[in-house]
Amino acid sequence: MDLYVVLGLQHGASEADIRRAYRRLARRFHPDINPGDRAAEARFRQILQAYETLIDPERRSRYDSGDATDGDAARRKSGFEGFDFSVAGIDHSATFGDLFAEVLSERATLRPERERGADLHQALQLSFEEAFTGIERSLTVLRRENCRACAGIGVARVSPGPCHLCHGTGAVRSVRGHMVFTRSCSACGGSGQQRPRSCEACGGSGQEARSESVIIRIPAGVRDDDRVRVPGKGNAGFRGGPPGDLYITVHVAEHPLYRREGDDLHMVVPIAIHEAALGARIDIPTPDGGARLRVPPGTQSEQRFRLSERGVPTRDGRRGDLIVEMRLMLPKLLDERSKELLREFGRINGERVREHLQPITNHGGTETRSG
Repeated sequence: MDLYVVLGLQHGASEADIRRAYRRLARRFHPDINPGDRAAEARFRQILQAYETLIDPERRSRYDSGDATDGDAARRKSGFEGFDFSVAGIDHSATFGDLFAEVLSERATLRPERERGADLHQALQLSFEEAFTGIERSLTVLRRENCRACAGIGVARVSPGPCHLCHGTGAVRSVRGHMVFTRSCSACGGSGQQRPRSCEACGGSGQEARSESVIIRIPAGVRDDDRVRVPGKGNAGFRGGPPGDLYITVHVAEHPLYRREGDDLHMVVPIAIHEAALGARIDIPTPDGGARLRVPPGTQSEQRFRLSERGVPTRDGRRGDLIVEMRLMLPKLLDERSKELLREFGRINGERVREHLQPITNHGGTETRSG
């Protein structure tokens, strides 16, 4: 095996050329960069053997002269893949320290971009009155946040120091008879430094599930199936990314009296026959109090009256209208006097009522605006 060929160099290469070639190849084949790749690990051992032989002037001189009495040359010819790298004079700081400073720098530049956290969705049931006036409601939200043990990085915090297995050399030796074998340290990946391990609290994900009480502000006039956005209350982002948002879908219960259409409210009000015929002033219940409606004489059943700005509040500060539909209700006749009065009313007005039969049955829905 030609050590110059291993490093891709010509015989007579300078020391600077040897260092550059080693660093270039080590960044490609180092076991820490290729975890589990045995072929890359074996290739890295050859690269390391070539570097440590050629970077040392005495060992390089013996190698170039073909001196077979050199212990290192004898091990090369035997074809062993493991070597004792503890020979005095080798600059291990250049071998591992400088290399890993560059490797970590490369990894920082190749680190994936920050990722925004996922949005969360919840439903909220409201009464008609709560949706009309708007409310503040406290909701318990289960969301993923950065792990408190590792601050969201997914690895346990370790103090800088040499690897406990190889004691900072980056390699582990084993002796079989008269032969010494050396392999890259599995605990630190050959770096010689303590290797970060996955955070036990979050399993390496960098996040943990936590419950939080969130104040939800529902604006007045919210509609059924509207969504309210709470910024930043979704799941935490990855690698320092921004959190997602929380979306609240509002479900509004129906009201027994009012029916909503857009920003307007519709309601049906019963009216007695004498009020419809003679006119009256009727107290109308509204969501925010009450109003008095003037019913003109001759009001017909299903005739509608519009009360301005008595409907649902809007986000621009305006309000819809309240539309009141009259519904003529006939009384239950309890005495002969009432019956006789209605018979007399029919004898006097029966023909005139039938003259207006077509407009009454054609429920086009006449509407009157009332203050």
